[in-house]
Amino acid sequence: MSVPQPSPESSAAALRPHRETTVSALRTAGCVFAEEEAELLLSAARTVQELHAMVARRASGRPLEHVVGWAEFRGLRISVDEGVFVPRRRTEFLVDRAAALAPAAGAVVVDLCCGSGALGAALAAGLHRPELHASDIDPAAVRCARRNIAAPGSVHLGDLFAPLPPLLRGRVDVLLANVPYVPTGEVELLPAEARAHEARVALDGGRDGLDVLRRVAVEAAEWLAPGGSLLFETSERQVPAATAIVTAGGLVASVETCEDLWATVVVGTRRAADDRT
Repeated sequence: MSVPQPSPESSAAALRPHRETTVSALRTAGCVFAEEEAELLLSAARTVQELHAMVARRASGRPLEHVVGWAEFRGLRISVDEGVFVPRRRTEFLVDRAAALAPAAGAVVVDLCCGSGALGAALAAGLHRPELHASDIDPAAVRCARRNIAAPGSVHLGDLFAPLPPLLRGRVDVLLANVPYVPTGEVELLPAEARAHEARVALDGGRDGLDVLRRVAVEAAEWLAPGGSLLFETSERQVPAATAIVTAGGLVASVETCEDLWATVVVGTRRAADDRT
């Protein structure tokens, strides 16, 4: 016999008396936004025991998104499993720029290094009948992305372009590449939430942080449709090197920034007159 589960409303009401102790525990653990986090935990937990377990996990340093199992990204609730890269709010700017470049209908979109699939899912949500493909080398990320990217989108396990269907070559309108760009020597300087609880492959960009980008840029023009664009996030100090890499790959580079989100996006566009096949 199945045991009836309490409704979200009844669970929330039953847990309200534990709000202050939850806030106090989070403050003691060093959580800057303890009140806001407490509300999220109270809404996510179904029982007092589950609430206590969530608070303990958060207090131990796990990302809040891993504790509750989701992250909000561009108006969507994105499922995020433990160990999977948590989409950053600043990366919403990358999706905004991609949305401005994508055809309104029938856009072919590829999300490389997709992680949870947040970027591809968010972009596709604003387009009419897009064809969406995503890939990641991390099996845990791919499992997560397959929950977030609705059919008819497809998520492929493999290294960058390797697992993508060959028929996509020369057809991609928007190529999102949320490549890791933290230099290897600086990974240990990241907040503990990232370096201890997210996959290293999603953070470490090699000696200067641009190794994965180099590999993407070498092939990008072959996958893009004429007039199609590669978009990726980078740090402000990496812009000169990143734009040089994009230009060497045969694309026209431009840079866009958002001061509010502290975001820098490089766009590499294949010339419309490029007759490569």
